[in-house]
Amino acid sequence: MEQQERVQALLELSQTQKERLSHIDFRLMFLGVMQRSDLIQRFGMKEAAATRDIALYRKLAEENITYKTKERSYFYNPKFIPLFEYSPERALAALSSGFGDDYAGVHSNAMIPCDTPTQLNRTQLKTLSILTRAIYQHQVVKLKYYSLSSGGSVREIVPFALVDNGLRWHIRAYDRKQSRFTDFVINRMENPEIIDSWIDDNEIKEADIQWNRIVELEIIPHPTLKHPETIAMDYCMQDNNKNKQLNINVRAAVAGYLLRRWNIDCSENHSLKGNEYHLWLKNYQALYGVENLIIAPGYQEQ
Repeated sequence: MEQQERVQALLELSQTQKERLSHIDFRLMFLGVMQRSDLIQRFGMKEAAATRDIALYRKLAEENITYKTKERSYFYNPKFIPLFEYSPERALAALSSGFGDDYAGVHSNAMIPCDTPTQLNRTQLKTLSILTRAIYQHQVVKLKYYSLSSGGSVREIVPFALVDNGLRWHIRAYDRKQSRFTDFVINRMENPEIIDSWIDDNEIKEADIQWNRIVELEIIPHPTLKHPETIAMDYCMQDNNKNKQLNINVRAAVAGYLLRRWNIDCSENHSLKGNEYHLWLKNYQALYGVENLIIAPGYQEQ
């Protein structure tokens, strides 16, 4: 089937059909093999329905799939071209935790052997659920919050987004006590409750300058490295005037987290020493006005 015909055929399918075909496509691409039982187990469908889906997939992408009678399985074909697009992040999440978002339980259902760093600070689900309901329904939350500087205090916050800084989850919110937008660590919250309260225009996401400002970061291998091409490969850097460079657009509100997580040297003259510094922020001037830079390695306000 020609590409244009394939695209049109996919557009005419229901969402549930696309999900089942995507499951076939994903298993072939990343595992190299799939069986009817994989569809039956994943979607709770009948054998005849699974057979029809496989036949439809073969019609849409006949060069992707080969059936071997002896193994009674379908295999990856070397001419394989994905029927669907996958981001590396979602592909890795599916491989390490299971395909799809409908798995109910506390144990992961990894598709291949996978080990990830132990999470020391597991997010409290009850607290998380209250916060996400407040975000989704645009409501105010009252809680007791524990900070390193002032200990425990009662706050009213207007949350509008979840933030993952690589080590723990935060909530981005307007803090009525301090009259400013800031981040709150979820596990430092106690007894959160949604309250009935009017939200002013200066308390909503659109008023958060740091959240809405986008900063472009130009990141290159640290100039002190003996073999910078190795790091360029690590981060899939692209050519820029014969040099390898990674350009990233990030919210000003979370720029500090990214710079700290990846140990990016933010000093003007790439002066930080140590084997942990593989990257240098070439355009450190882009950080002017960004607020959470106390955690950015080597950055000094000019």
